[in-house]
Amino acid sequence: MVGAIDSTAVPGLGSIDIVFDRMRQHPGHPALMWRGETITYGMFLNLVGSWESRLAADGIRAGTVCAVLGDYSPQTCACFLALMRVRAIAVPFTRAGEHERERLMELGGVEKLYEFATDDSWTLHDTGKVPTNQLVVSFAQRLVPGLIVFTSGSTGTPKGILHDCERVMRKFVTERRGWRTVLFLLMDHFGGFNTFLSAFAYGGVGVCVGERTAEAVCRAIEDGKADLLPTTPTFLNLLVASGTYRDFDLSSIELISYGTEVMPEETLKRLRIAFPNAQLKQTYGLSELGVLRSKSEGDDSVWVRIGGDGFEVKVLDNILWVRSEASMVGYLNAPSPFDAEGWMCTGDHVEVRGDYLRILGRKSEFINVGGQKVFPSEIETILLQAPNVQQATAFAVPHPLMGQVVHARVSLAEPEETAELTKRLRKHCVERMAKYKVPMRFVIVDESEQRSERFKKIRRLEQ
Repeated sequence: MVGAIDSTAVPGLGSIDIVFDRMRQHPGHPALMWRGETITYGMFLNLVGSWESRLAADGIRAGTVCAVLGDYSPQTCACFLALMRVRAIAVPFTRAGEHERERLMELGGVEKLYEFATDDSWTLHDTGKVPTNQLVVSFAQRLVPGLIVFTSGSTGTPKGILHDCERVMRKFVTERRGWRTVLFLLMDHFGGFNTFLSAFAYGGVGVCVGERTAEAVCRAIEDGKADLLPTTPTFLNLLVASGTYRDFDLSSIELISYGTEVMPEETLKRLRIAFPNAQLKQTYGLSELGVLRSKSEGDDSVWVRIGGDGFEVKVLDNILWVRSEASMVGYLNAPSPFDAEGWMCTGDHVEVRGDYLRILGRKSEFINVGGQKVFPSEIETILLQAPNVQQATAFAVPHPLMGQVVHARVSLAEPEETAELTKRLRKHCVERMAKYKVPMRFVIVDESEQRSERFKKIRRLEQ
């Protein structure tokens, strides 16, 4: 293990070194909980040191593009931190994106791949590739630690996003409270990687989950006495609708943070009842910009204030723009989205009330019914208020006269005949919204068909 650095005595000390120095201050404190085992910071940093030696032996050094395939575990977490220490370019992968991994590895120019098994053993693969992407090549020559993540590609080919890890880590330099954090969000997207860094940067504990099911997550919270659950509105809706939370002692949870998609107000209302003693906090971030500091107006409110050190926000024509000190180096396969002054249009339509914003959804997700804008989240909230509806997704369908009309997928707690359900839900909607917003058709589907493996709602226009 590399010796401690006195961060007060070294001018210009990097953000990664400052965070590592903080991690060394409490060697006996727990750092990671995995399969009933507690890994202390002393043990964890020894693992990181072992990985630094292993990387050198495997020919991985500053500028090498190295992928890691797996889920959170002592070895994967230590491997990632070691890659940052040796100033390599890390590329996290999970098995959720297996179908497109080869083309993404080609795009990123991955030279080495560590594949981790469920027992935390690993295999090293030498791909035989060398980076050819000019952005990656020029970044590698700077010999600073990098991170490549990819967008979901829901509207086309995934975009490769290159980050400078020193810039990403700057937001963690100021010391804050360390949480016992459930590592729910997958590490191959920026939100998950941000959660991973924050769990250790403040001397907290990362609580690993074996599966991303309601039961497995609740068990991890109970066993690890986790006090922070960062997740998605879709998973929270599943957790509450299933009632699984009643079967476990989740009293340790103090904060539930949610982001990545719009939170239906009805889900937030149910969550408040299920977790009356927990603070509920909306987060906001994009892979290109990082995760902004945020403060919800209240536990029962979808209004949020975002920004903080290193971030600026503005609203133009009801669309949110952000400028960030932690913004990406650039796309690997797309033009830069930043204007000449460094601002990026997020595409998120918002309402403004003083310092607070209400995020209504991506402009690309609007349903245009005869020139009238329809926000899917508004319809979904109404549908979730109806008896027997566990999940709802509103989406657009082309129409020869109206341009588009609204349809909705619904998942039920108990089986129900389609014709009777349609009649009941249409009456429920007509009484609560304008006629043009009422879904013309209701499709009954299983809950799992409404979400991706990352527990984000699948909302695609059907042809």
